[in-house]
Amino acid sequence: MTTFATEWEKQLELYPEEYRKAYRRVKRASEILLREPEPQVGLTPKEVIWTKNKTKLYRYIPKQEKTQRVPILLIYALINKPYIMDLTPGNSLVEYLVDRGFDVYMLDWGTFGLEDSHLKFDDFVFDYIAKAVKKVMRTAKSDEISLLGYCMGGTLTSIYAALHPHMPIRNLIFMTSPFDFSETGLYGPLLDEKYFNLDKAVDTFGNIPPEMIDFGNKMLKPITNFVGPYVALVDRSENERFVESWRLVQKWVGDGIPFPGESYRQWIRDFYQNNKLVKGELVIRGQKVDLANIKANVLNISGKRDHIALPCQVEALLDHISSTDKQYVCLQ
Repeated sequence: MTTFATEWEKQLELYPEEYRKAYRRVKRASEILLREPEPQVGLTPKEVIWTKNKTKLYRYIPKQEKTQRVPILLIYALINKPYIMDLTPGNSLVEYLVDRGFDVYMLDWGTFGLEDSHLKFDDFVFDYIAKAVKKVMRTAKSDEISLLGYCMGGTLTSIYAALHPHMPIRNLIFMTSPFDFSETGLYGPLLDEKYFNLDKAVDTFGNIPPEMIDFGNKMLKPITNFVGPYVALVDRSENERFVESWRLVQKWVGDGIPFPGESYRQWIRDFYQNNKLVKGELVIRGQKVDLANIKANVLNISGKRDHIALPCQVEALLDHISSTDKQYVCLQ
């Protein structure tokens, strides 16, 4: 029995080679999107050493005797799953660190439900991060710790460090974490209180749906974000290495989690609308956050083309901390 697809491919033989190549690319891209199973992620061996509510603290199983004395705790944002730091073997920050003798831990917030809508930054800083830090130090039998905060997780980490100056934090690494919200790009008008009814959004949804967060992020560069990935996939669908990377990243981009309502209210009002962190006006559980309390070694990293955490938002941290060993790197 002759199918339409068979006849179509026969007809293609009458067309120039460029047409046939384009058809093969589109066909392969369609197969990738519709037929292939989702890629596996987060494969570096690990064990759960502590839990609270939905949150798990992982310790990654070392492949060799650790050569780095100070353990490192990875802290991610509240709105995405942290496996972007352990994407796939050969393309994993976690694997890289473990293979080089680091004692690596990660805080996985889990997926928040409506029963978690009351959780605020106050809770995450004092009841989650603070307790996870102590658990890591006990497990590693170490009197020091290094913290790596990614995206909003870095902002939370800076708040924790500023409010716990007595803790023996050896190193702080921040990756694309915003601190100064005086310039926020297109987020400014989108989240301006004149146009955006923050309280109504939180009171209506309870938790902010991941689809809403994702849509807002993508609208900063709509053509690039909505159309660009699929154009790139068609153009390079016969490059299996590219396809593998594309599928992994797109899985993570679409794998958001609900943002606890009260934390979202704080994030928008205290940071985007009022820029309280660098002004020294942010209050967390009754305590003012003073970034000058941070004295640990700091490596602060931004991306030149990052339109979510602008380089100027990231770099500004160094003007507010007391660290003598501090470095800012903007990746091209």
